[in-house]
Amino acid sequence: MTSNPLIIRLKVLPHGEGLTLPVPASALAAGADLRAALPDGEPLDLMPGQRAIVPCGFAMALPAGHEAQVRPRSGLAARHGVTVLNSPGTIDADYRGEVMVILINLGQETFRIARGERIAQMVVAPLVRPAFVREEDLDATERGHGGFGSTGRA
Repeated sequence: MTSNPLIIRLKVLPHGEGLTLPVPASALAAGADLRAALPDGEPLDLMPGQRAIVPCGFAMALPAGHEAQVRPRSGLAARHGVTVLNSPGTIDADYRGEVMVILINLGQETFRIARGERIAQMVVAPLVRPAFVREEDLDATERGHGGFGSTGRA
């Protein structure tokens, strides 16, 4: 762990007041938990096959040169079949709108999301900015043109 954490400024929106800010669930966790900023007493029932955009109740200012990825929570996926539809969802450093999560229920039963429930995780990482250069030929490799599944079943 670094002794100087990356500072990310958050603006808590009115419907996010009272919710826990994003925080890793353990000392060595890579992701910070995102919570549903739904109205109190108004849970969202996510039917099998249904998707919904769930607000998290805050906006943020990522430092230049960084991105945030919104990823599924493994427990929700394993126990209920609920996952992040556009996984990983990318949040760019110049985005200042509310952080929201697109959830989909791939399970067999309706999944109820209540205010404050942990619905996804967010990983912040440095960004590599590539420069794409057109070439007539590329260097040869052992794999070559082998695509999907070409390296075996394991």
